Amino acid sequence: MEKQTSKYRWVVFSAVLFTYFLIVSQRTAPGLITDQLMKDFNITASTIGLLASIQFLAYAGLQIPIGILSDRYGPNFFLIIGTILNGVGTVIYSLAPHEFVLILARLLVGIGDAAIWVNLVLILSQWFRAQEFVRLLGFAAMSGSFGFLVATVPFASWISLSGWRAPFFITGMILCLSGFMLYFILEKKSNQLFKKAGGKGKTKKNHEKVLPLLRRVFSSRQAWAAFFCHFGLMGTYVGFIGSWAVPYGMHVYEMSRSAASQLVMFGLFGALAGAPLTSWISSRLGSIKRPYVLAHAIVFLSWSVFLLFDAKPPFFILLVLFFIIGYGNGASSLTFAVVRQSFPVQEVGIVSGFANTGGFISAVLLPFFFGRVIDHFQLASSNIAYYYGLLIPVVFSVIGLAGGLLIQEKQKETKQAAQATA
Repeated sequence: MEKQTSKYRWVVFSAVLFTYFLIVSQRTAPGLITDQLMKDFNITASTIGLLASIQFLAYAGLQIPIGILSDRYGPNFFLIIGTILNGVGTVIYSLAPHEFVLILARLLVGIGDAAIWVNLVLILSQWFRAQEFVRLLGFAAMSGSFGFLVATVPFASWISLSGWRAPFFITGMILCLSGFMLYFILEKKSNQLFKKAGGKGKTKKNHEKVLPLLRRVFSSRQAWAAFFCHFGLMGTYVGFIGSWAVPYGMHVYEMSRSAASQLVMFGLFGALAGAPLTSWISSRLGSIKRPYVLAHAIVFLSWSVFLLFDAKPPFFILLVLFFIIGYGNGASSLTFAVVRQSFPVQEVGIVSGFANTGGFISAVLLPFFFGRVIDHFQLASSNIAYYYGLLIPVVFSVIGLAGGLLIQEKQKETKQAAQATA
């Protein structure tokens, strides 16, 4: 029995996606309690920005090293350890007596989170055939979007009923248990079922030295195009949704926490639609670049509309804007279609990590700068503070648009790649 034809691969698929779903929910859940943390710990908006930034900084800084290590030593170990670190960090966060403990906890969560996506991709590539793999990556992205969705109204309602500490503690414990579940499924049970397949017949891989590989990636225009694309679409969305979307709704529109979390939910509906729709458009056009540039342009215009209405557009327009910005986050899956089309198989992992780093550097910078702006204008009205804060995603989305324009594609190869992502 082979891994790629066994029914057991669907057990692996379900376990990995369930874990990813939980972990993604904890990327943005702290944004629901921004005002409570400021009150409970007597901290500034800048410190809140640091809390979000430290998590994403750890994620961004570890993407390339994790990709290299996972390729050499296998993805199972890193996925299991990453899940447990994420759970331990979430538990510590729920028990934190001081802001320094909060920062340490988010650092642990970021380190754990850094090991998840790259290893999820590698595990699916081991257990599924090529024709299944691309479609299942779409399902993986959707499970992440559902994780974000849970961290809106459902999680906000839970916080309103029980306070913020219990939900984070329970979620952290479930994540720790998920780590042990992954060990049983990926290691113990898998080794029992596939002893012969994974044993003596294995040939040792000859890996290219790291420095020449990194030099080639860092000098590639296409790799930087993917980096900037992810910086502009994915990073601005995660950075804003994860820290400031709920406070924005509460301060500018005087909404309740639960009502403000519904704004995030509209963004998530857009994200759920973004990946399959842009892939379908890409396959119809036979081009990855054209629909991707269009998505970047629409997202840039959407962020600009906030400024046009002095940070407070009419409520219906606000919902549409959140949906479009979320759509852009879903469309950012085309970043990895560009990577897959442009680089040999042995380099796809490291280039994917490099592109993913772009998104999370953006997610690091945006909450921090946003918090500094809010602190600077704290004596003025909320509208003025958020107006200047919203200049940041406008600038970041211009960088993403520039990345889209930098993409180079060959028409025949692109048509095949686009059909593969559909």
